[in-house]
Amino acid sequence: MKKKWGIGWIAVILTLVFVLGGCGESKAENQRLNEILERGYLTVTTEPYFAPNEFIDPSKEGDERYVGADIELAKYIADQLGVECRIVPLDFTTVLSSVTEGKYDIAISALAYKPDRAENMNLSNSYYTSEDSEGYGIAVRSDMIDQVQSIEDLADLVIVVQQGSLQQYFLEEQVSAYKEIKYVSSTNDAFLMVQEGKADAVATATSFARLYIDANENCGISMVESFRFEADDRYNGMVVAMKKGEDALLSRINEIVDEVVESGIYQEWYDEYTEYAATLGL
Repeated sequence: MKKKWGIGWIAVILTLVFVLGGCGESKAENQRLNEILERGYLTVTTEPYFAPNEFIDPSKEGDERYVGADIELAKYIADQLGVECRIVPLDFTTVLSSVTEGKYDIAISALAYKPDRAENMNLSNSYYTSEDSEGYGIAVRSDMIDQVQSIEDLADLVIVVQQGSLQQYFLEEQVSAYKEIKYVSSTNDAFLMVQEGKADAVATATSFARLYIDANENCGISMVESFRFEADDRYNGMVVAMKKGEDALLSRINEIVDEVVESGIYQEWYDEYTEYAATLGL
């Protein structure tokens, strides 16, 4: 004899399916955050060659070598999560790809908003937006400064830029005429190429260029003051990046980032490490 299922039983079964399915989805959304809390440490990847955000103090050893405003933020986030902070230094392009692939938990490396980053990663609220930001521009060999005053003057120049950076995006989007573009893993390497005569100009964050030029008086590099890349306010802030879809982790980090912004503590770190970097000649 076949048992008949009443409407009430069918409703119960459908409710159980919905609830169990929802639990599975919730677990998936929270997976990375749960993993971090269970294992007891947060992996933070960064490219430690961008003072004052992240740089190396050669007088220290181990993880203590990695210092800067972003390193303080990484430690603060880990503290708020109640876990240990583990810094993973990588070149910039690997920082981006490793987070996209979920190899490490988050990236904090003076990252700015970019459309492709927003498509491929979860990006946090901005933790630092400089009200006096000078944006992004071009620095050239000092003996060429009078020859380079506009975007058109780049037509016969070899320009070097950090691969994967926001300045690369601006350069390729806004400059149509140049002799050649060369790509390097760090902006410091880009400046060295200009100093060594392997390139004529470097596309760079203006604030970083000023720090570099001030710390290296005889570097023979000057900022082109009459030109800046066009950028709206989206590109002015720095964000934390993580694998796409890690929404629970993003939500928790946004809470922490908002606390940091409201307290003004990041600006204190930034000012402190600007002075610190200067003592190291960075």
